[in-house]
Order: sequence, then C-alpha cells, then structure tokens
Amino acid sequence: MTKKLTPTGFNAPDRATATEFWVVRHGESTWNVDGRYQGQTDVPLSPVGMLQASTLAERLTGQMFAAVYSSDLLRASQTAHAVAERLAGAPRVQLDPGLREINVGELAGLVIGDIKQKFPDYLTALQTDPWATRRPGGESMEDLFNRCGGAFHAIRARHPGERVLVFTHGGVVRVAVGLALGGVPANAWARLSVMNTSITRVLLGTDSGMLLGFNDDAHLETLLEATEADDVLGQSP
Repeated sequence: MTKKLTPTGFNAPDRATATEFWVVRHGESTWNVDGRYQGQTDVPLSPVGMLQASTLAERLTGQMFAAVYSSDLLRASQTAHAVAERLAGAPRVQLDPGLREINVGELAGLVIGDIKQKFPDYLTALQTDPWATRRPGGESMEDLFNRCGGAFHAIRARHPGERVLVFTHGGVVRVAVGLALGGVPANAWARLSVMNTSITRVLLGTDSGMLLGFNDDAHLETLLEATEADDVLGQSP
C-alpha cells in the first residue's frame, strides 16, 4: 500500500495500530542523593523518592492503561508498584530486564570526582564520541539504544493501538525520545533533562514515531526539587 504523502514529508504513526507509551523515570534513589553512578546496581528509593512516587500515584489515580511495565531494578519497580495500585483495575506490574539503565560497569558507586581521577582516558574519549564510547566495563549510549529499543518495540508489538505505562531510568527515557524522533544527535543526549518521576509520552509505530510530551513533572511542584542528574547526564560533584 502506497503511503499517503504529507506536506511535511513525515508520515505520523497510525493511532489505530501504534502504541502510546507513558515513560516514567523512577523516584529519587539513595545513590541519587549521594551523587553516585548507579547503572544496573540495585539501589532502593530514598524517602524523598517514595514521596515522589506517591505524588505521581495521586496524579494518575484512576487512569486506564492496557499494561504496566517496569525495569526489574528496585528503584523503578518500587515506583511502579506505588503507582499501579492506584490505576484503574490495579494492573499487574510486568518486570522487563531490557528496560534497565545503562550499564556503567566500573563506574558504579563512584562520584564524578572519583571518575575524573581514575578514568581520565574514558572522559577524553567520551568528549570525542559520546554516542559510541563505552563506560569502562559497561555500555555506550549506542548499546543502550539498541538494547532498550528492542524492548520498546517488543512491547509495542504486544499492544497495537493501546496505551501502556513504563517505569524505567533516565537513560532509557532518552532512548524513548530517540525512537520517537528517529534518532537524537550525539551531542543532544546530555541536553535532555529527565527529572525523577517525570512523564514522557511517545507514540511508536512500526516505522515511525512521534514525541507527544517530555519531562512532565508538574506533580512535583509542591515537593522538594527532583533530581536532574543521572547516569547519562552526569552527577553533581
């Protein structure tokens, strides 16, 4: 079937078959508080993170989703369970390791000062090629995009024409944005701020996507400022 030509040259996903994702970054973790790189280390929510999750749950109370998915890491699944029980029908949270944060390898547990001292060559390489440079013993943004892109498309294939809720990590939210936009320029990844428990909405079809909303954290306006830095953007010194 010939695609319909549009004035923009872009064919938007067909709502009848595409999947609308509401992608949520987890609440603040105990290592977010310390400014430590986490990657796939299984770190729990901080007390503030639990409050953020509760506030998001209040905002989404009664909302209907075809399914709820979460990274299997504790900080994401804790956020997911706090919200899911308030949704219409209290759907089961389905854990998916493909939605895990970028693997930071030997950087796990370190703060930025440690990394500057121990891995100067890595930081130099990252400045030259932020897309393909792997964390020492871990993944690159390219690796993350390929891994998590596969996870998103597997979920999309199970939910054509439906809306799903995904709880994950800052790096993975950026992957969702990249899928929606058909890629993100290499130097733009660090310019995408993803706050704790913020909602990013994307529509993904089989061969196109669309960004519907980004980094919506309006539910946190009356709380302490959410953590902005993460394992892609970088932590505070």
